[in-house]
Amino acid sequence: MTKVNIGLIGYGTVGSGVVQFLHKREKYFRDKFNLEFVLRTLCDWNIHKKDIRGLGNTNLTKRFMDVLDDKNIEVVIELIGGMHPAEEIVTTALKKGKHVITANKELIANEGKRLFQLAKAQNCQLCFESSVGAGIPIIKMITEGLAGNTYGEFYGIINGTCNFILTEMTKNHLSFSKALQLAQEKGFAESNPTLDINGMDSAHKLAILAYLTFGKFVKLSDIYTEGITHISHDDIEYAESLNLAIKLLGIAKRGEETIEARVHPTLISKDHPLASISGIYNAIYLHAKPLGDVLLSGEGAGQMAAASGVISDLVNLASRGKDSNLLCNLYSEAPHLKVRKIDQIKTKFYIRFMAVDKPGVLSKIAGILGRHGIGINSVNQRAHNPTSAVPVVMLTNYTTEKMMRLALQKIQKLSIVKSKPVAIRMEKLW
Repeated sequence: MTKVNIGLIGYGTVGSGVVQFLHKREKYFRDKFNLEFVLRTLCDWNIHKKDIRGLGNTNLTKRFMDVLDDKNIEVVIELIGGMHPAEEIVTTALKKGKHVITANKELIANEGKRLFQLAKAQNCQLCFESSVGAGIPIIKMITEGLAGNTYGEFYGIINGTCNFILTEMTKNHLSFSKALQLAQEKGFAESNPTLDINGMDSAHKLAILAYLTFGKFVKLSDIYTEGITHISHDDIEYAESLNLAIKLLGIAKRGEETIEARVHPTLISKDHPLASISGIYNAIYLHAKPLGDVLLSGEGAGQMAAASGVISDLVNLASRGKDSNLLCNLYSEAPHLKVRKIDQIKTKFYIRFMAVDKPGVLSKIAGILGRHGIGINSVNQRAHNPTSAVPVVMLTNYTTEKMMRLALQKIQKLSIVKSKPVAIRMEKLW
């Protein structure tokens, strides 16, 4: 029987889920893996306000150094999130020769390269399956299940909160605010959901996936990031009428010398499998060579989903032994790859204007688009209403982000346009 002493830092939703998981599956771990996991110390700032029933002989503390200074603890699980003091905790744990498991996507996205190099130098493991997709084995699929494959592009629904909101807006016709409120009531969104709905949570995860697939650490500042707060029922209804779905996607593509990395709402065909991913489910669709296209999906939010990924890392780490190398811990990168600026990227666009309903409106808008080299595939205008502005929707040919932005700035200044135009990129995923 292999005994593994654990120090857990962070006893919030995921941390308490990990403790429940360890207790419920204790016999299973013994019988199947010949492993005994001992939660030696539990650290939380408010530990004495928490429900500590069933923790037995576990040491309880408010000081994370009590975990890091304990020579008997072999594995530190960091579940407090954010950059600080998580960065100091993980760095110190590795320097003290302890393995680390974390679900902290912000930390890995920002400091992954340095931490992986430190882990290698200390002959330690740094595991992070739950940082993307909670318990869905996205990281293991890319680095182990598809070992030997290379990757050309991937598309990810990697934020359960946004996917839940867009699903409720589409299927149950809720407003954005009502859908967000429901997500918070169900525990799928934080009390402060800003990082989810502005796209930054997805950007953190995209940076991690780009590193795993392309071998390139992409700075968050180089990832174009746009959230879902501007999406309206008009956009969803028009998308439905065109057999399209709106999804917040993390998109990355690799060329010979360049990488695209962007997060934004995207119109995709309802015939594509990603369009059917609803609620809090996450999914990643990637093109592997020589295997082909792969889709992996599952619940990407929730206490036990995230706890499952942590436990998976724990079992894999304990089973492999100290001297094994994790395939996901790259220590160098492909320095020749450059990240393309969003201005250079070409896509088709869906654009919506709220315009005064009178003759000549469409010609003025089309004229500005034409002068910027933007062709129009189709135009749709709601029934005439001379007393108020009406939505005008256009689908364009391929154009660069730069030209579209310049055109929209000109169009917004027209007296006939009564609100900021909405532009949603379109992607063909087959």
